[in-house]
Amino acid sequence: MGAMKPPTFTDVLDARRVVARHLLRTPLSHYPALERLVGARVLVKHENYQPTGAFKVRGGVNLVSRLTDEERRAGVVSASTGNHGQSVAYAARLFGARATIVVPEGANPLKVAAMRDFGAEVLFHGRDFDEARERCEGLARERGARYVHSANEPRLVAGVATYALEIFEDAPEVETIIVPVGGGSGAAGACLVAKTLSPRTRVVGVQAERAPAAYESWRARGLREAAMETEAEGLATRTAFELPQRMLWEWLDDFVLVSEEEIREAVAHYVECAHALAEGAGAASLAAALKLGPSLKGRTVALVLSGGNATAAQLRRALAGRANVE
Repeated sequence: MGAMKPPTFTDVLDARRVVARHLLRTPLSHYPALERLVGARVLVKHENYQPTGAFKVRGGVNLVSRLTDEERRAGVVSASTGNHGQSVAYAARLFGARATIVVPEGANPLKVAAMRDFGAEVLFHGRDFDEARERCEGLARERGARYVHSANEPRLVAGVATYALEIFEDAPEVETIIVPVGGGSGAAGACLVAKTLSPRTRVVGVQAERAPAAYESWRARGLREAAMETEAEGLATRTAFELPQRMLWEWLDDFVLVSEEEIREAVAHYVECAHALAEGAGAASLAAALKLGPSLKGRTVALVLSGGNATAAQLRRALAGRANVE
């Protein structure tokens, strides 16, 4: 694994040709109400508008498009809490590959239904993502299928990095990009693009206080395991992953942890201020911006709204007790 080479900026440009053929460019939108809250010029990158409701589909499309005919026939297997699995399922349907996704027992039912709608076989295994991942690795060996890791895949990272390319094309003046971190592919991709096109732009990662493996690994400059008790399943990884972490160690400027309450609050702010649906992980970048507050004053900040696959129950909890929500 140590020999895995990170993607280059050229790989991102190459990925963009593939991604642009199969996915629409997502908006980078400006909301005065959010700006008042944060105290900075705020631009929201709407990855919740992707056909799977999350940014990861960019990586899935880039990777699966490049499989050989033989690999497509053998199929792809992957483990996921939801958004990565949808990405692989969507791309497999697009390019005629068989997909099997292993999800933990308590997986978000909306995401599971979407994977099935995209034609994937969904298997339930284990209490959490990491137990599902271990089962998935065994399944790949049994079937001779292509195992698609959720983060240790240079083509996935290059694919998801295309959203950062779009941010700089639409707003080259961006001074700070705040990115949610689960496995870290999105933040690693944003770092690669930002440090190539605009080295002065700060990239800030954000993770849940109750699932801080990537944060602790970044601080220690070594892979760490940590508790994983967040409701925001897109941030819920118990272990950190080598490829994105190596990129984050080199390029990430700062890393913030946010509480469950701060995440729920940010979900509600997106509904009220931007008429936007954000799942917990997707809202984490806004939660971090609110926490960073004064340090962002006067800056142009891009918030990556990485996904919008919230369940009705999650939304109800986020909106409970809001005075101006019926």
